[in-house]
Amino acid sequence: AEPLTHPCRPRSRSPPRCWLRSNPYQGSLLQDSVRRYLQLPADQTVLILHAKVAQKSYGNEKRFFCPPPCVYLSGPGWKLKQEQIKARDVGEAGFRVCGYMGLDSMGSSLMETQKLSFEEQPDAKGFSCAKALYISDTDKRKHFRLVLKLFFSNGQEIGTFHSKLIKVISKPSQKKQSLKNTDLCISSGSKVSLFNRLRSQTVSTRYLSVEGGAFIASARQWAAFTLHLADERCPRSEFPLREGYIRYGSVVQLVCTATGVTLPPLIIRKVMKQYAMLDVDEPISQLHKCAFQFQGSDRMYLCLSTDKVIQFQASPCPKEANRELLNDGSCWTIISTETVEYTFSESLACVREPVSPVPLIAALQLTGGGDVAMLEVQGEYFHAHLKVWFGDVEAETMYRSPKSLVCVVPDVSAFGSDWRWLRYPITVPLLLIRDDGLIYSSSFTFTYTPEQSCIPGQQVLSDVPQDSDRLLDSIHQEFTRTNFHLFMQT
Repeated sequence: AEPLTHPCRPRSRSPPRCWLRSNPYQGSLLQDSVRRYLQLPADQTVLILHAKVAQKSYGNEKRFFCPPPCVYLSGPGWKLKQEQIKARDVGEAGFRVCGYMGLDSMGSSLMETQKLSFEEQPDAKGFSCAKALYISDTDKRKHFRLVLKLFFSNGQEIGTFHSKLIKVISKPSQKKQSLKNTDLCISSGSKVSLFNRLRSQTVSTRYLSVEGGAFIASARQWAAFTLHLADERCPRSEFPLREGYIRYGSVVQLVCTATGVTLPPLIIRKVMKQYAMLDVDEPISQLHKCAFQFQGSDRMYLCLSTDKVIQFQASPCPKEANRELLNDGSCWTIISTETVEYTFSESLACVREPVSPVPLIAALQLTGGGDVAMLEVQGEYFHAHLKVWFGDVEAETMYRSPKSLVCVVPDVSAFGSDWRWLRYPITVPLLLIRDDGLIYSSSFTFTYTPEQSCIPGQQVLSDVPQDSDRLLDSIHQEFTRTNFHLFMQT
């Protein structure tokens, strides 16, 4: 085979026309912007929280989505962008963020959607929720998405963002659940929301949430909790987690996804007519009523009292030993939730167009062998105006589909000739950058790792980072090219 001067590119052939790369002048300016961004990221993040299922409304009845879809705006880029608008426009009101949320089947009319007004929280995040959204019985779909449109109050459009798919159900299942219908079952490690309605009144709905490191019952905001299935045969201090679907009678642990605050081990019980059923072991289904008994306690249950979360002692049932009488505050409704997060940065770009569609990276697939390394970026909302960057190095990129981009992996020498003989790995962030300079960051990184042996005459650095072995152990794909192994991780 003809020898290659660069591990990733043939010497005598230019890339095909389908491979996109900036012209040298534009690429140099963009590289300077990316370097400034990497030194001081000014990201803008849109986080959408919503339930995984929605109960259909019938006739004139409106069953509003519960918990209501919530939107959080975070990141230093929001304030930076607002300051730019404030400096450019006269007046104080033009830089506030507002939005509209509706179902994806709706038209462009904003009358069919719910207006969102964002308020700043103590942690500097913007928050709003859509409390009056519902799906009627005239909508025959089995699944739908929520659509969020964000604007600055001066009329400048920010972008359009979609939720994940939501399954439509007619009502909570009253039958014993079968694991054959896994759509409605709740698996270990999934995210759930818990809410309580005193005397079944909608206006009295309270959501389990976390504030100031403590569990509370909130009428406004709800938290997503990761529900882990535990091995009750092990000591409580160890609490190993298990896979599988959650059944009544299982020992579980609730962990707040935002703060990491955790409740003690709990036994989840089915609730029927305000009784905790101690002998039921069927799988848990969406919108089921359940109770949480503290493991090892004397009939103590997780309970709300106004806005506080307390422990309530249930009463034994004299006629049936397999039941315990609860109060209203100890009966919770459980539902699975989804989270979708969009991150972008327009702080260093003169962006005139909306930031959407914001690409979402789901996985990386490394392919090719010998002297050519190709990386396939898999996800959603890709388009032909995106290029893949490895840190501040642009990669030749080919648009394959809305779910796939393919790029040529840059040679490690692009990050400086000194990297060639280093003993420890170099990890660079993976970015997607639009033609106009809009940056989409991701949680994915790419790692170049030198071989353990070195070339004679080259000194090996002795101060190897302590965590380098752990990094090597976590790497899940490997191939050899030239004197290097390349690894990919998230």
